Amino acid sequence: MIVVVVLAALASVYVVAGAPIALAVFGVQVLYLLKFRKWWLLAAQAALVYTASVAGGVSTGILGFLAGALLLTSAHRDTARVLAPLVVASAALIDAARGGATADATITVVLVALVVFGLTRLVERAGEMHAARLSLAAAAVGAERLRLAAELNDGLGRSLEVIVDGGRRALAEPDGAAEVLASVTATARAALADARAASANYRATSLAPELVTARAMLDAAGVAVEVRGGHTEPLGPGGALLASVLREAVTDVLRRGTARLCVIETSEQGDKVRLRVVDDGHRTAEGPDFDGLRLEEAGGTLATGLSPTGRFVVEATLPRSPSIEAPPGETGAGDARAPESSAEGERRRFLPRFAGDASYAVSVTVLAAVLVGFSVKALLQLSGALVVPAAACLAVIVVMQLRSVNGRHMVALGVMAVLTYAPVPVFGPVWLGAAGFLAGPVLLAFPRRAAWPAAAAIVASVAGAGMLFGLPAPVLANSTISALVTGLVVYALLRLAQIVKELQAARESLARSAIVEERLRAARDLHDLLGHSLAAILLTCELARRLESPRERIEEIVAMAEGARADLRSVSGEQRELSLAAEVESARTVLSAAGIRVTVEPVEPDLPAEVETVLGTVLREAVTNVLRHSEARHCAITMRADESGLRLRVRNDGARPGETRRGSSGIGNLTTRLAALDGRLTSHADGDRFTLDACVPHRAPLPARIRIEPRPWIEPRPWIEPRP
Repeated sequence: MIVVVVLAALASVYVVAGAPIALAVFGVQVLYLLKFRKWWLLAAQAALVYTASVAGGVSTGILGFLAGALLLTSAHRDTARVLAPLVVASAALIDAARGGATADATITVVLVALVVFGLTRLVERAGEMHAARLSLAAAAVGAERLRLAAELNDGLGRSLEVIVDGGRRALAEPDGAAEVLASVTATARAALADARAASANYRATSLAPELVTARAMLDAAGVAVEVRGGHTEPLGPGGALLASVLREAVTDVLRRGTARLCVIETSEQGDKVRLRVVDDGHRTAEGPDFDGLRLEEAGGTLATGLSPTGRFVVEATLPRSPSIEAPPGETGAGDARAPESSAEGERRRFLPRFAGDASYAVSVTVLAAVLVGFSVKALLQLSGALVVPAAACLAVIVVMQLRSVNGRHMVALGVMAVLTYAPVPVFGPVWLGAAGFLAGPVLLAFPRRAAWPAAAAIVASVAGAGMLFGLPAPVLANSTISALVTGLVVYALLRLAQIVKELQAARESLARSAIVEERLRAARDLHDLLGHSLAAILLTCELARRLESPRERIEEIVAMAEGARADLRSVSGEQRELSLAAEVESARTVLSAAGIRVTVEPVEPDLPAEVETVLGTVLREAVTNVLRHSEARHCAITMRADESGLRLRVRNDGARPGETRRGSSGIGNLTTRLAALDGRLTSHADGDRFTLDACVPHRAPLPARIRIEPRPWIEPRPWIEPRP
């Protein structure tokens, strides 16, 4: 639209001058630029412009349409770029033969060619950049996956190899099994700690998962919640600290159980990010325990207290990139277990360095060339004594115009307005063309309802000033239309330069966002998949060390380690589908090994793969929590299908009342996974019983129950202590 409007404005100058053939030139130009890049259209354009110029006596500036089209030709590009200067030279010869101002005519042809070429090329580049945004994001994600794979395989992958090799050696040499199992247990414990630390590190750059978790937990507790996210990500290591503040604040709200409303708000203030949590459930100024978070050491602040309206406020601010070590239980970017990048001695960057795009430089160059060309045309019409001050004024205007590319600068606009009208009494009617330089930035600086009337007033002022100077009607019309055309050209070039810059920033932002999402996915998979597998391996290792004949348990360790390798590949970016039936069987095995009685009532619905994977992940996390955070003697796993969807429930006894864990991300991970399927996660405690419910809306018909073969329950041996 911008290109068509500007080309129409350029053609209108020749139509008003008495050359209706310019309408045909305009039509062919639009067809060539926007639809067909065919040689016969170029030939038709050449015939039209030379007929108009040679036979019709039209200004040779019309040849600029042909020169611009030649510059855009992709087929036979070298030939076309040789022909374009020849067209400009022919315009100079034609004008010289007429006895006209050859220099002015040549500059006009060059300007029209630059406008045609510049506008069209900028539009094409904008389209290419927009189309390339997804491929750039995909490339950034691919590079991040390779980095994650190298990082994880170097640490966790090696640990899993040690576990597998140790298990096989223990099976091959039963006499030395005890010593080997001790080494394998230590390796499994270290690997589990590494996986949790890496998961926390990957999550540290984003606050978004904690906002999702907070909303879900407050909703489940019946607390009305408002979340107003006003920050941009990634946050860097500071995200982990703010996530910890949010987690503690929300936990405190839920613990008190008296709040009806909670407002969570994030914003940016300069180079700092602010988190504010407000609730109406406190009666005193006593707040949650934030000991150990060390915000002050990170250059941040933390304040709590009652507001004048009686609401409790937690407010934390933190620089986007604090320069301290990560909080306890988390690793920083330079964790000792993470391999260093190839550039030794440099701080490892979270985001890749994006190469600068030349499109913005091209757009500004074209804009500067057009502005200088218009300025030179004006200077050619002035006498020698006035050229220097006029050139100084135009130079300032050009600089102010180029500043307009980077946003609205009212001071620059004011300077241009003064230099547009103040010199008119000195330079005379020639200076009226400078009004076009002012109209373009005005169209960018204000909303449309104000910008277009203001631009129209500027053009009208040219007509009014021309009448005061007593210009003849044709000259007055030409000056007025030229100011309008100049304004449109300047506006188009400025706007397209801005669009190119915005698209460049947007696609890099999209790539950065994609990297953040990839790191969060890796964090979830590390915690939910690999973390579960390593926890089960560690549990089985400890159990095997207490048995007189641990062969069966060692075989389980090897099998689970092999499965963990597949989990590691999934974390590295390879999609892996989980079998819900296999996860149920694994849960029963792991819980039984810990001395917990298990009852299972599953169904076997015909589930989509993504639903089965998410529910299998929920079951893994639930079983891990039963083992780590309860003294359970019984755990029930049930699945029901009803009109609202599929519901997976895990219920256990032996819950420890009031236990909270700083840095836990399991519930948040599951909430995020279920939210992607429009599902929800709820949990509640009833005395010493804890229930976790996951519901996924799935409208499949009610499935038939599968048959579960009864298993005899074997009481734990006296030397096996019930696992918490």
